[in-house]
Amino acid sequence: MTHSELLELADLNFAEATRDLARRAGGTLHEEDGLLLWAGAHPLPVLCNGAFCLDANTTDPRELLERADAFFAARQRGYTFQIRAHLDATLATCATAAGLKEWGSIPGMILDHPLPLTGGVRGFRIDRVESDADARDFAEVMGQSYGTYGMPVDCAPALLGRRFVLCAPHISTFLARDASTGAAAAGAMCISTHGVAGIYWVGTTPEQRGKGLGEACTRAAIDAGFARGAQIANLQASVMGEPIYRRMGFVEITRYQALVRFGPPAQGAGPA
Repeated sequence: MTHSELLELADLNFAEATRDLARRAGGTLHEEDGLLLWAGAHPLPVLCNGAFCLDANTTDPRELLERADAFFAARQRGYTFQIRAHLDATLATCATAAGLKEWGSIPGMILDHPLPLTGGVRGFRIDRVESDADARDFAEVMGQSYGTYGMPVDCAPALLGRRFVLCAPHISTFLARDASTGAAAAGAMCISTHGVAGIYWVGTTPEQRGKGLGEACTRAAIDAGFARGAQIANLQASVMGEPIYRRMGFVEITRYQALVRFGPPAQGAGPA
């Protein structure tokens, strides 16, 4: 595949995974004229509520911002515009001028081949999430893991705490558990779309970091995606995850910048 084809596949998987997770958790979606908007199951403006430009070539970026502001003003929420470094430079300039603030820039990374599963981590097992109880444990792990970045403790349970969110023919989710106690320590999930194994929600509880549990779960998720026929694996790396993914063989093909409106836009900010 060409570089532009890889970028398009990565974007398609990122957008579809965002849609699917939002609607499965009970969120609200609106998609029209090249703009995807989602109001998630939690009011946090970062990650849970956002906008994604689907067609950078045909839509005025000022109109995109007006429509996003109107959607979230009606819901009294802040939101994040996901900016693709390879397509959204003009949109980024307009959003910054409109008062949205940068909240980091993360690498979009791909892997073009499956990886062997590890022999496991001594004292732990890797289980597939199969029940609501498993889903609650996965959400608890992600809550502790992403709390490192300041995510509220009630966010992950709202987004991830049900089997319906984490289990489907195209979704595989894994947990690392203490082999003796069954306590959940790490997890990762794969959302397969467009021939892409999208890796999402990788995390380890703070007290269990440094043992390779996150990587073991990620390898299981990658394996599940390639077993479904994926051509590539795709992810957006966190600060802590990036060096691990590079060591595993992922390569950076773009970056995604988060531009955030932290408070609700003014009512009547733009057309609905």
